[in-house]
Amino acid sequence: MKQLHAARHAFEAHLIRGFLASQGIEAQVRGEYLTSGWGELPVDVCSVWVMEDAQFARANELLVAFLSGSFARKFSGERWTCPQCAEKLEGQFTACWNCGTVKPATTDQPLPKP
Repeated sequence: MKQLHAARHAFEAHLIRGFLASQGIEAQVRGEYLTSGWGELPVDVCSVWVMEDAQFARANELLVAFLSGSFARKFSGERWTCPQCAEKLEGQFTACWNCGTVKPATTDQPLPKP
């Protein structure tokens, strides 16, 4: 297990952990409950750890792409429509933010009729 990222707060750490999980990399947030003492503790108290050392390099590449915005831009032309609620979503989303439906394998599926 290796530390990948020292987060500014628990929300950031969980956002990164969730992103890594969506890419098949198991990660863990550590120190999130210590942030209430932030003024007296080291800055890197809340952090994201990659569980498998063999996945660390890939996780780091993904993190750099995620934080720089290049990962989201990669999918900018792949917008999709949720087959459940017809919400229009950008390509980087793996599930509908409105209803939680997982993105279909192919985005050219017709919408279900109401």
